[in-house]
Amino acid sequence: MQRIEAIRKICQYLGDELVICNIGFPSRELYQVKDSPTHFYMLGSMGMASSIGLGLSLAQDRKVVVLDGDGSVLMNLGSLVTIYNQNPKNLVLVVLDNECYGSTGSQCTYSSTTDLKKIAESIGFQTFFFKDEIEFTKVLETDGPVFVHVKVLPGNADVPVIPLEPEDIKKRFMEEVQGKK
Repeated sequence: MQRIEAIRKICQYLGDELVICNIGFPSRELYQVKDSPTHFYMLGSMGMASSIGLGLSLAQDRKVVVLDGDGSVLMNLGSLVTIYNQNPKNLVLVVLDNECYGSTGSQCTYSSTTDLKKIAESIGFQTFFFKDEIEFTKVLETDGPVFVHVKVLPGNADVPVIPLEPEDIKKRFMEEVQGKK
């Protein structure tokens, strides 16, 4: 399954959850699949989606879903330990693992030889693994922190750049979090 298809399947289960999406093509794909003020599209800061999601989950009660990549998680493995030890019940970290840095030229990561789900389990996370089908209901019903490992094929969907300025993405997301309409 392509990453955009995994995003499409996950979005079928999402309601009012706050979503933090990894930089580059994953954000562009999420925007094309389902744009929402509940979505924060990262345009920079590779490796920081999980950390931003952690801060957001600690600051409010809504469920927070982070759509991250294997390269970003490998770049910031320490965030997994911090997330688990902060123990947010409302955080779901989804790693869309295509075994490459898709937004920077598809260079290989080490996720083909490193089992990210086993790392998360060894830290203490509740974990789920999906490859062909994604059943996200149980994920959203499970108290966090939850780690979801989704294997996807390499490659980026042919989607345009998000037609919002960074300031507009930030403003509408902050208004959503603060309950302003």
